[in-house]
Amino acid sequence: MIGVPNEILPTLANGTVSASIIWLESNIFSLIPPSQVRYLAVGNEVLVNNPSYTQFLVPAILNLYRALHELGLADAIKLSSPHAAAVLSESYPPSAGAFDLSLTPVMVPLLKFLSETESPLMVNVYPFFSYVNNHQYVTLDYALFRSSAVEIDRDLEYRNMFDATIDAFVYAMEREGYPRIPVVVTETGWPTDGGDGAGAGNALDYNRNVVMRTKGNIGTPKRPGVGVEVFLFDLFDENGKTGVEFEKHFGIFGVNGIKAYDISFI
Repeated sequence: MIGVPNEILPTLANGTVSASIIWLESNIFSLIPPSQVRYLAVGNEVLVNNPSYTQFLVPAILNLYRALHELGLADAIKLSSPHAAAVLSESYPPSAGAFDLSLTPVMVPLLKFLSETESPLMVNVYPFFSYVNNHQYVTLDYALFRSSAVEIDRDLEYRNMFDATIDAFVYAMEREGYPRIPVVVTETGWPTDGGDGAGAGNALDYNRNVVMRTKGNIGTPKRPGVGVEVFLFDLFDENGKTGVEFEKHFGIFGVNGIKAYDISFI
């Protein structure tokens, strides 16, 4: 997966298909063979964190798709855009999942494109944030896949926040008439320091459970047995990052290159 920066969206959206081809070849394919690229993540959390680029998102994706088609790569490389959970106006219970009405003028054309091109909805899923911001409703164990309690929603059993978040997106897509679009988790992780619940032990528990579920194609209560592709965040800590302290500590490795914890992907 390779990201297309938010700030390049206006150029891609307002340019020609030929300009998009030049951009792809100059910035990506001159460095990485197309055969090694599975996804292009166009922008990141644009609708929530960079709303000034919202109008350019779908036009940029369409131009990039046409460029990939001209290059004979449209079937091999899928286009989408990662979204934060905040694009949902409702997410609890999962069956109430719905996109923010103010965002549907962008989300619906995007979903139409994803459906037509058999591309996934990309989402960034952070149960840690749910726990930190909603202590009274989300327990640490529920966020870490350790809860013995079961939440029932439309006869489906939920035991963790990760599944509940993904299924909230699935229900939201269903509401817009798109029940079969797959979901790819483009970011998920847990910090090793900097806040309540942060720590190497909890980070290991969380990421290890995500890896095990992904390898086993466990799926979610809404889509059992349908594996969810997941990208862990992050490989290294980011000590130059601004904001709250825990934002700097999502890395499996510290800035010194030393492992914060020992996780296996085998």
